[in-house]
Amino acid sequence: RRARRAGPRADKLFSLSGLLAVRKPKGPTSAAVLNLLKERLLAEAGVQTKGNKRNQVLKIGHGGTLDSAATGVLVVGIGKGTKMLGTMLAGSKKYTAIGMLGKATDTLDATGKVTEEKPYDQVTKGDLESVLQKFTGDIMQVPPLYSALKKDGERLSTLMKRGEAVEAKPARPVRVYSLSLQHFQPPLFTLDVECGGGFYVRSLVNDIGKELSTCASVQELTRTKQGPFTLEEHALHEDKWTIDEIAQSLEHCRALLLGEPARKKLKTEHPGETAVVCE
Repeated sequence: RRARRAGPRADKLFSLSGLLAVRKPKGPTSAAVLNLLKERLLAEAGVQTKGNKRNQVLKIGHGGTLDSAATGVLVVGIGKGTKMLGTMLAGSKKYTAIGMLGKATDTLDATGKVTEEKPYDQVTKGDLESVLQKFTGDIMQVPPLYSALKKDGERLSTLMKRGEAVEAKPARPVRVYSLSLQHFQPPLFTLDVECGGGFYVRSLVNDIGKELSTCASVQELTRTKQGPFTLEEHALHEDKWTIDEIAQSLEHCRALLLGEPARKKLKTEHPGETAVVCE
């Protein structure tokens, strides 16, 4: 019992295959964005799924979760493209983050409860710039408790929200290719960071706060690039989530991917990180 296909729009939809990028808005989870995209495409194609989600025949996935409070590039695989998502996890990513000195939260960002407040008047632009050097290159990082990492098959963030005791995961090696201070207007500071797989910008900002003898949390986070996909050039806005726009985008992105160094292994650098695929 498969979903009923209807006409040329459906044929075009089911022939789509490859990788593209969409612009994730602030608020929904990455999985919710994927579901919305999928619903829109199936509706436009006139495909009825009879309310049974397991029978939806459109294969679609994303290559690396963005926090619900974050915005920016979300790489999406469609059709056979879902098999290429693993390579996206291991590739480099770029973020712009606005951090706030003097406040720590349980989620390490603005969505959480404030757990600590400390004075920050002593911190100068020079202090901040010199601290950034300590976080560049190959470093050790403890992932946040509120994260998509799993314990016994459940996300840590889900366990935390239920009020269960969760132990911090051990520090693990991560790579920071570049890290620079763009603006400093206390208590706010803006960072540009390029990093490898498994890196958490929230942990970085939290660690910077501690290093400066105060505390800090992320106020805004935008992923500006993932692999060869940039926010400005490749990420489709929500109003362009149509079959034709996506077909064009897949075509455009095919050339991009040819220029990327091929990675034979689809394993990510960090176990526990997965490309999410829903059929």
